[in-house]
Amino acid sequence: MSYLVLARKYRPRNFAEMVGQGHVVQALSNALSSGRLHHAYLFTGTRGVGKTTVARILAKSLNCVGADGQGGITATPCGVCQACVDIDSGRFVDYTELDAASNRSVDEMQSLLEQSVYKPVQGRFKVFMIDEVHMLTGHAFNAMLKTLEEPPDYLKFVLATTDPQKVPVTVLSRCLQFSLRPMAPQTVREHLQTVLAAEHINSDAGALRLLARAARGSMRDALSLTDQAIAFGAGRIEEAMVRQMLGSVDQSYVFQLLDALAQGDGAAVCGLCEVLRAHGLSAAAALEDMASVLQRMAVYQVAAPGTDEDSDPDAARIAQLAALLPADETQLLYSLCLHGRADLGLAPDEYAALTMVLLRLLAFKPATARAVPAALQEKKSLNSSPGAAPTPPGRHVPVRDSAPGVDAAAANQAGTPHTAPAARAAAAPDPAHDADPVVQEMNLERDKHAGPQAAWPAEEALEALPAGDAHLFADMPAAEADAATVTAAPHAPAPPTRLIGIPVRSASPAAPEPAAAAPLVPTEEGAFWFGVVQALVDSGSVNAMVRELALQSQLMARDEGQWLLRVERESLNQASSRERLTAAVRAAGYPVDLVVEIGRVSDCPVRRSQAASQNRLDAARRLIESDPFVQRMVQEFGAKIVPGSIQPL
Repeated sequence: MSYLVLARKYRPRNFAEMVGQGHVVQALSNALSSGRLHHAYLFTGTRGVGKTTVARILAKSLNCVGADGQGGITATPCGVCQACVDIDSGRFVDYTELDAASNRSVDEMQSLLEQSVYKPVQGRFKVFMIDEVHMLTGHAFNAMLKTLEEPPDYLKFVLATTDPQKVPVTVLSRCLQFSLRPMAPQTVREHLQTVLAAEHINSDAGALRLLARAARGSMRDALSLTDQAIAFGAGRIEEAMVRQMLGSVDQSYVFQLLDALAQGDGAAVCGLCEVLRAHGLSAAAALEDMASVLQRMAVYQVAAPGTDEDSDPDAARIAQLAALLPADETQLLYSLCLHGRADLGLAPDEYAALTMVLLRLLAFKPATARAVPAALQEKKSLNSSPGAAPTPPGRHVPVRDSAPGVDAAAANQAGTPHTAPAARAAAAPDPAHDADPVVQEMNLERDKHAGPQAAWPAEEALEALPAGDAHLFADMPAAEADAATVTAAPHAPAPPTRLIGIPVRSASPAAPEPAAAAPLVPTEEGAFWFGVVQALVDSGSVNAMVRELALQSQLMARDEGQWLLRVERESLNQASSRERLTAAVRAAGYPVDLVVEIGRVSDCPVRRSQAASQNRLDAARRLIESDPFVQRMVQEFGAKIVPGSIQPL
C-alpha cells in the first residue's frame, strides 16, 4: 500500500478531532443539535486551517444515519455508516466539491446549478462545496445569486475562501460567515506531539517548537514539515537536524547578537555576521528570530516574570536580556529589525546588508548623544542656560524697566553672577552660521517638536519679529537689556492688538504657566562649583555631553587632588565625558581628578540657573502688574494679563 502523508492520514473526521477552531465547532454543533440550519455557509481563513475539513464534517453531520441506520442530523457523525464512509473517501453522490480556481466560468456554474433541481439520490441533503470561491468570475457569481438566496430545502451551500475581500457583498449577505483562525504555535506543537506519538517517532521539544513556528499558523504546513523532518532525520526528529533543514539561525547566535548590541560591541556584531555567512544561515531568518526574541523581551519587561512558559529553555536567557536592555531601546531594536528585512533584497550581498542593519542598531542607540555642530553648541551655551525656566515660543517685546537693577538683584539672590551686556552682545546670532543646511535642519526639527513650554532664546525671538517692529529694538541701550518682556503665542488666531502701547500678537487664553524650577538647597561647595562651571561654559572649554555633566552635577566634597561629583542620570556618567571634564578643569587651574557617583542632587548649576530665572520672572510679573498704565487698563477696560505671557529677557 502506498504511503499516506500525515496531513491526509490525520485529517479530522469529526468535530471532536478539530483543534484550534473551538469557536466554529461550538457554533456548528449547537446549530446541528437544535436544528437551526442555515442554507449557506462561508468559511474563511488562511491555508491549512481546516476549511475543507469543516465542510466535509458538516456534510457528514447532515447526512449521517448512524451505525444502525436509524440516526438523524447530528453534531457527532458516526463515521461508519455508508454516507460518512463515502464522504470521507470522496465518492458520495450528493456531496459535490467544486474547485473554483479551475472551474470559474459562468458555464461551469450553470452546470452545477442544474443539478440543484434534483432531490438527493442517497443522502438527506445535497451539499455543494465551492472551494476558493473568490476565484469565480463576476458572471458566475451573478448566476448563482438567486439559487444561493432561495435554494430548495434539501440543498446546502458551503463556500470556502482565503480572500473574503474578493467575494461580492451580495454573496456575503446570503451566507453565515465563519472565520477560521491561524493556529497558535502551542496548539500546533501539542497536535504534533499527539501525531508523532501515534506514529511511534521520537522527537524533542526544541524540534517541535521550530516546526510549529515555521508552520505560521497552518496545521497542514506543520504536518508537511514534519513529514519532511522525518525523512531528513531518517525517522528521528531532533532540533539540530530540523534547524539545518529549515535553514534557521541557532538561537545562541541571536542571543549573542543581542548581547553584543546591548554592550555596544560593534566588533562582536561584525564577527557574528561572518559566522552566519560561514555557516550559510539565512540573513532574513536572523532578523526574524531577533524580532521574535525582542518581542518576547518587550512583553517580559511589562508583564509579570511568571507569565512565560516554565518549560521554555530560552525563558531565562530572554529574562536576562530584558533586564539588560531598557524598554525604549528594545522597542527601537524591534522596529529596526522589522524594517531591516526589506533592505536585504536591495543589497548585492545579503550578509553585508545584515551587517549594516545591525550596525544601524548601534548607531541609533537612545543613550548615544547625537553629534551637534560645535558652532551650534556654542550658540546654545551662550544664549540659554540649560536649566532656565522654559519660555513659550513667540514674540518677545521689551518693556522699559522702571526699576533698574531688578534683574541683577534677583540673580544675586540665587548666587548667580549678573551677565554682562557684552556677553549678551557676543551671543548675537551669526547669519552665516544660521544659513548652514545642517543648522537649519536642526532648527526645523526643534521647532516642529517644540510645545508651548519649549525654550526660545531671546535673540532668536528678536530675529522672529516682523521687519516693521524692528525699530522697537534698534536703539535700545545695553543698560536696559535686562527688561521684562510680554510674550504671546505665535499661533493665536486673533488679529494684532496693542498692550501697553506696544504692538504684540494676541496670546491664547489657554497659555500655560512656565514650569516651576526644581528646588534648590544652596551649599558652599555648590557656589564654588557654579563659579567653576560658569567659567568653563563662558570660555567654551566644555560643550555637548561634557557641558551637561558639568551643569547637572553637584560638588559633594573637595579633597586634595580629588573632587567628588554627583549626578542623577546614569547616561551622563560616561567615561569619555568624565575624562574631558577633568581635562577642562585642570586646564582652568585646578589639578584634580574628578570622581562621579549616582544619587540625588540638590545644588547644581542648572538648579541655580533655574532659581535665578524664577526670581527674574517674579520680578518681571511684579513690574508689569504694578505699572500704573496696566492697572488703569485693567480697571477701565477690563483688560487681562494673559497667564504665561510675561517673560524676562
